[in-house]
Amino acid sequence: MIDNLQDLLSHIHSLGCVDLIKVEGTDDETLISGLADDRSVVVQGKFLEPIPEFKGVFGMPGMSTLKVILGIDEYKKDAVITLKRNAQDDLVGMHFANAKGDFTNDYRFMVSTIVEEHLKNIKFKGANWNIEFNPSEAGLLRLKSMASTTSDEATFVMKTENNNLKFVFGDHSTNAGEFIFQHDVEGEIKRNWHWPVQHMINILSLSGDKKMYVSDDGATKIVVNSGIAEYSFILPAQSK
Repeated sequence: MIDNLQDLLSHIHSLGCVDLIKVEGTDDETLISGLADDRSVVVQGKFLEPIPEFKGVFGMPGMSTLKVILGIDEYKKDAVITLKRNAQDDLVGMHFANAKGDFTNDYRFMVSTIVEEHLKNIKFKGANWNIEFNPSEAGLLRLKSMASTTSDEATFVMKTENNNLKFVFGDHSTNAGEFIFQHDVEGEIKRNWHWPVQHMINILSLSGDKKMYVSDDGATKIVVNSGIAEYSFILPAQSK
């Protein structure tokens, strides 16, 4: 279970904008979902193998606290994690103990009714994806370089030109720049939607196989397969 928790932290908490996720577990699957505080990122995911202990619906708030607990040296080897349930058989938390049982921590879940209220508008109904491709490390390096030279720009614009996908930063009144992020794409982007620079960099920097989808209707989705779970990060477009 520690591997699953560490994977969650490294792929969601590390983004710096999502600190609460909802878990929905059955015998057949374990699903996760989350939403950035400013609604700039929607997270949907599924563990490749269901986690038997995570059966039910509950929230995992304060993931920064969970990260601190998992980073404690006492739990580096042979830690024992016990799931706690209430009288109604709802999952209410996790109990951590070191191998000797003389160092413990409790991490409390959020009950289903409360997490449902917090994340009630998290549904993403899908989009018509105009462009699909596997982003490259070279493209990410170019994005980081451009972001460092146009650091005043919080967003950028995507456009297609000669079957290439370009990222455009700034305009004639700023320190502007543009580059080809992906060569030889199929499909077109015609609208000048704006996309958050830092979220894009953070998601593309996650470990795992990636596929990127762009919709001219105003959404970008990046799917990351970590080998433990598959995460979908949906970025709604911004007007500016």
